Amino acid sequence: MAALTPPAATPPAGARLRPQFQRLAVLGVGLLGGSFALAAKRAELAREIVGYSKSPSTIQAAIAAGVIDRGAESALQAATEADLVVLAVPVSAIGPLLEQIRVGLGSSALVLDVGSTKADVAAAAQRALGPAAMQFVPCHPIAGSERSGVQHARTTLFDGRRVVITPLAANPARFVDVATQVWEALGGVVSVMDPPEHDAAFAAVSHLPHLLAFAYVYAVARQPQGARFMQLAGPGFRDFTRIAGSDPALWRDVFHANSEQLLQQLQWFKQAVAGFEAQLRQGNWNVLESLIRQASQSRQDWASPTPADDAT
Repeated sequence: MAALTPPAATPPAGARLRPQFQRLAVLGVGLLGGSFALAAKRAELAREIVGYSKSPSTIQAAIAAGVIDRGAESALQAATEADLVVLAVPVSAIGPLLEQIRVGLGSSALVLDVGSTKADVAAAAQRALGPAAMQFVPCHPIAGSERSGVQHARTTLFDGRRVVITPLAANPARFVDVATQVWEALGGVVSVMDPPEHDAAFAAVSHLPHLLAFAYVYAVARQPQGARFMQLAGPGFRDFTRIAGSDPALWRDVFHANSEQLLQQLQWFKQAVAGFEAQLRQGNWNVLESLIRQASQSRQDWASPTPADDAT
């Protein structure tokens, strides 16, 4: 484990120590991996940042942009002798990637991921690493964009954003504590959940909205006059469908990994839509307004900061 040392500058009163690492290996240098590397540079978290991607052009672009210091020819080469390893790849690739790097992991290296599902990732880590799974702390930064690729990476991506850590039963407290300090050094606000609780929550507030956005755009675009309708669309359509521009392969993997929870949330949504549809068909405009009002109030309550939010 990296030594926990204070930053070079005097920290504010009450600030936590931040870890410092000799080598950070970023496996998957896209939006999230690239942003992690940039934020780590800002925080002076590591002396050297090594990146690996299946695409040599991605590594070349990342070096040219100053996102990483150098590239590696394989995931194993990148992870060997690294004391912090970040897996910024689709969730379906995490297990195979852990198998590739297992023999190169030092006994005190900390391994993190940034995947959107956690129960499947936790299980994959235990299968791939065996006893070394104690070194893997599953993480999910609630940050991102409908854009992908290292060219969209930015230093501030995690600033003020929630990061959910879902520790494994095998994780020693010190590994979880250092993982927390890493994300706080990158600007994140850390919460801790167990993997099933995480997957249930994010099926509702992240995975279902993406599924609905994809399905809605699909439905509009394939109507006989769909192309014309979309030419007339304004800000409401743009805002509602923004996430429908997200990476298809990534979201296929998320839907597959969390399909059980996603299907449960889809049933709740279908019940709600059926209720709205019934009022439309029956002309119950006052009831429809009441349903709209309840939804509007729930949205306003969520968007309004609470004293607890202000304190984070």
